[in-house]
Amino acid sequence: MEIGLSLGANLGNKLLQIQSAKKQIVATKKILFITQSPVYETEPVDVPATDADKCFLNAVLILKTLLKVPELLTLFQRIEFQMGRVPGSLPNTRRPIDVDIIYAGNLRFESEKIIIPHPRWFQRRFVVQPLSDVRPDLVVPGQKATVNEILRNLPDKHGVTLSLPASAW
Repeated sequence: MEIGLSLGANLGNKLLQIQSAKKQIVATKKILFITQSPVYETEPVDVPATDADKCFLNAVLILKTLLKVPELLTLFQRIEFQMGRVPGSLPNTRRPIDVDIIYAGNLRFESEKIIIPHPRWFQRRFVVQPLSDVRPDLVVPGQKATVNEILRNLPDKHGVTLSLPASAW
């Protein structure tokens, strides 16, 4: 199954955090790296006022895996916590790394811990822009438009600036 991951960091050496998370993810058995987007510097979205000046770095990874969603969630949360994310921290606060599953093949999955596809991915330019770079023609389950069409129609409320080409990280 192909999965799309959104990686984000706004604390510490953000690029190093994203690179470290990628390295850990692709080193996992039963996960095959396919491609990655460029890295973007992005304005914070829906963050507490105290974090409004903390820009993020964001990127997307495309992988293939035989792992099931609960196994993936456990893996990604373990990586986040090992890298310094505080368990139980408030949503959208400062963090060294955030790993979100955007989509998992044609799967629609909902539990107390996760909803796939991610319920807000299509509203967030910091996810849609890098996803469009690697999967512009993809129609994510629950959508009628391609990722590229969603990007073209997404209001440009929050800045998303190319920081590093895909080949450079």
